[in-house]
Amino acid sequence: MSSTTPEETDPASRTVETGPSGRSLMSSIGRVAGASTVALLFCELVSLAQTVALARLLTPAEIGIFVAGTVLTTFFGTFVEGGLRSGLIQRDTDVADAAETVFRVTLLAGIVMSIGALAAAPVIGAIFDSTTAGLVAAATSGVLLVYSVANVPEAMLQREFSVKRRLIVGPAVAVSYATVAVSTAALGWGVWSMVAGTYVSYITLVVSVWTITSWRPGRGRASFALWRELARYGAPLVLGMIGSRVQAATEAVVVGRGLSASDLGFFRYGQRIARIPAMAIIEIGSVALFPAFSRIAKDPDRLVSAYLRALQWATIGAAACSGLMIAAGTPAVVVVLGEPWRGAGPVVVALAGLSLGKAFICVSEEIIKGCGRTGLLNWYTLTEVGVGLALLLVFVGFFGLVGAALSVSITAIVVGIVVMALARRCIPVSLSQLAGAILPPLPAAAVATVVLWLFEHHLAHSDTHPTLVAVALLALDALVFAAAYLLALGVFARSATTDLVGTVRRLVVTAVRTRRDTRVDS
Repeated sequence: MSSTTPEETDPASRTVETGPSGRSLMSSIGRVAGASTVALLFCELVSLAQTVALARLLTPAEIGIFVAGTVLTTFFGTFVEGGLRSGLIQRDTDVADAAETVFRVTLLAGIVMSIGALAAAPVIGAIFDSTTAGLVAAATSGVLLVYSVANVPEAMLQREFSVKRRLIVGPAVAVSYATVAVSTAALGWGVWSMVAGTYVSYITLVVSVWTITSWRPGRGRASFALWRELARYGAPLVLGMIGSRVQAATEAVVVGRGLSASDLGFFRYGQRIARIPAMAIIEIGSVALFPAFSRIAKDPDRLVSAYLRALQWATIGAAACSGLMIAAGTPAVVVVLGEPWRGAGPVVVALAGLSLGKAFICVSEEIIKGCGRTGLLNWYTLTEVGVGLALLLVFVGFFGLVGAALSVSITAIVVGIVVMALARRCIPVSLSQLAGAILPPLPAAAVATVVLWLFEHHLAHSDTHPTLVAVALLALDALVFAAAYLLALGVFARSATTDLVGTVRRLVVTAVRTRRDTRVDS
């Protein structure tokens, strides 16, 4: 039996590793996670406002054409980054030379991919039988070159656990896109409003990251040998991104060509809503977890403890989001986006499994990357592409648009289980420990989902009321679900509930003390 105490294996109680400015590693993670939470809340509010505005100004068919037109840009963007950025974040030697190498390679890749996307644009027009989709593909090809110059500055900021990166860059990009896309859509630009918004947001990304980073090119020496090392580390990540892009492109073709442009619009907006919780997991958790796991990779006990805690918290949040989407997804879509978008409601419900799958994937993937075992992620890619495409083709044939969404949900959960199994090859975590982290929140979420379903569909009927009343009822839905979920967590996951209450209490105490100290200093 191990002689260590819980305090000795709890990552929050050990401060051997340090982040920037001599801060403890957990302090750095906490600062970035806190900043990410604030930035994410702001960005999601902006994104929600922008999504609602564009849904009222544009048709589902116009949204679908934009999705079709940007398939190439999204796919080729994988090759611009090339997995080198993750290699730079994980690296602990020759950082200046590695950064210079990555900058030059990604700039060259940006030029080549932009030209390639422009040349291939007519193919998009032919596939989707839409001249406009082809023109959108050609017009957005230059985004790849703009994006290429932001990779290294962003990687350097992430290495430093930069709070400014979270508080400045994301909000600036969100506001710039929303402002330009909505204003030009109001002027009647149609699909081109989103093209304009895309360019302005990427330019904003570049300007903001270069403004707040101290890194500049020319301070290191590019090396072919370093490129080979970084490329070897990043190759499985590139394959993974290619797999995701192939899956996304196939979804767009199958739905947009096999069904209709309007269905593709419903599918895209349904995905956008369903991916909000997944993005929260990535932005708040894994962005800070990757560099943190990299620093404690040689301390197995500490790594296991950190992994299990992160996995438990991610599952608690994801299970709640999945339950909310199942119980109130359709009425929420109708209330927020309007009656013409009711077709996106069933898509959101069918995509409820995406949050859980992404929770399992994100935390486990960061462990694998942090331990330098990226080759294991090839199994992730094979599973995602193989299972995802097979389910997509079968389910669309039987269930149409909802089938496409179901295939995404089921694939995410299957891939999540596979990636957790792969993580066990990197760290000594048992099946019982994994079960203890992910299973208790699930029955609690199921209970809360049933409670909310009965309340919404038998009492509230929020999508049948005027807008202000409907919004108030949706807020009441959220409160009903939260109350039921917390009570059920107290039964099924008592220790997690205790941790949650303790964390909230510590945050409140810290905020009060900080405010009091600020007043005293002033």
